[in-house]
Amino acid sequence: MKICSNCVLPESFPGIRLASDGVCQHCLAHKGSPVQDEALKKKYSDKFFRALEQIKASRPGYDAVMAYSGGKDSSYILSFLAGQLGLRVLAVTFDHGFVSPQGSSNIVTIAGKTNVDHITMRPNREALFRAFRESVIQKPYSLKTLQRASSICNTCMYLVKSFLLKTAIEMEIPAIVYGWSPGQIPIQSSVVQLNNSMIRQTQEALFGTLGKVIGDELRSIMLQERHFEALETREAKSSYIYNFSPLAFIDYSEEKIVEDLKLLGWVPPKDTDANSTNCLLNSFANHVHQREYGFHPYALEIANLVRGGYMTREAGLAKLNSAPDQGVLAYVRQQLGIKDREC
Repeated sequence: MKICSNCVLPESFPGIRLASDGVCQHCLAHKGSPVQDEALKKKYSDKFFRALEQIKASRPGYDAVMAYSGGKDSSYILSFLAGQLGLRVLAVTFDHGFVSPQGSSNIVTIAGKTNVDHITMRPNREALFRAFRESVIQKPYSLKTLQRASSICNTCMYLVKSFLLKTAIEMEIPAIVYGWSPGQIPIQSSVVQLNNSMIRQTQEALFGTLGKVIGDELRSIMLQERHFEALETREAKSSYIYNFSPLAFIDYSEEKIVEDLKLLGWVPPKDTDANSTNCLLNSFANHVHQREYGFHPYALEIANLVRGGYMTREAGLAKLNSAPDQGVLAYVRQQLGIKDREC
């Protein structure tokens, strides 16, 4: 299989075109120079800190609610928010049933070292596993959506986002924080002020997709009409909710992040695949996606990291080409009730 000679996108990636020199159109369109990239990072860093000043001035309670998985990126951002910036953070772990043993240990360690309030949301296990299974069987997502993540990961992320948004509304928390890497989210989406209309449209579109797979048991995670009414009341007082993804504009290096976290007691897991530091389900989700669509669901993220200078092409290819642990695949299949011949 041909692979872009500059990044890591394979010829099987949807819509890719390789020029005569083997470079894909995405690399050719990437015109950002180091100076331009740094200017853009500063722009959104400034927006972030201006928004924080507004949040601190109001001091309603928690400054932010954060999606905390125990992986290296979310652990680093939790330390950044609580340790370096002194924010009052409510860390929320969405227990999907496949957090690795070392990942679970890291969650407890870092939440304790950062002195944040921490809660775990553990949904109905049977309903959640059925949602993951149906995400594979029903194929509810468009190919465009699947360019960024597998079906299973999309379902999991959408449920996490909805629960965090619901929590922010109910507890009047002004910011939601994610540990997306610079390859997962464009910097232009790293600081977003949400509004009622935007949230309603997103939730309606989300339910239109997830409604096919989640069943009635998980609908309580989604927003209800009372949440939109609460948002209208907040907007009338010019009180909005922000989405923050700080890794898009602060210095990012996987090696430095891991080394800094080790000082807090975080231990790199040996029981996850090369593209996750907390999740056993990820390996199975990647395996199914590659078999179904012919490309790795992390290919786009890693290609963006390579183009941005955050990762070498060789390191990116090594991540994408790492073989899954067959024992983990068998364990996940058994837990989800999926037969080997099905996936």
